[in-house]
Amino acid sequence: MAGMTDPDPTCGVAHGAPSPEATGRVLVAVFASPVAEVLLRWGPELGFATVVLDPDPARGAAATGFGDLDTDPTHTDVVVTDHHRPELGAVLRDALARPMRWVGVMGNPRHEGPHVAALAALGVPAEDVARVHRPIGLDIGSRTPAEIALSTLAGLLADRNGRAGGTAHGSR
Repeated sequence: MAGMTDPDPTCGVAHGAPSPEATGRVLVAVFASPVAEVLLRWGPELGFATVVLDPDPARGAAATGFGDLDTDPTHTDVVVTDHHRPELGAVLRDALARPMRWVGVMGNPRHEGPHVAALAALGVPAEDVARVHRPIGLDIGSRTPAEIALSTLAGLLADRNGRAGGTAHGSR
């Protein structure tokens, strides 16, 4: 419109979801699970290319290992969606061996995650174990797969946008 100044650049983005091509971000949901299903559905709407990785070929995942992925690890967020699987340590070890942008594991923050012992047993250095985020996502009291996925994606979006997450906003 005539006489208007340039609008806030975020306004244009709000009128259409950013494409995964535009953001360059990849979300790897590790282990086929109900949470992974929701992450795969909602991730593209939020600008993530998505893929499920499961080392068990019988689960029909697109990838059975990180070597199967054709992604830039520095733009890849890894979310482990099941902390009870016996392959947990090996999968995390393989993720941490690459310069993944972000690695997180679902779990209750009141208990030490089983990934700690699993990685220690595999000889993964403590500084690499410390790269694993747990819990993942924003604290919204998530219980269902959809709530966990929502919390996780909100946390990844806050991180992608350089924000802490939560409800506190800066001055306007």
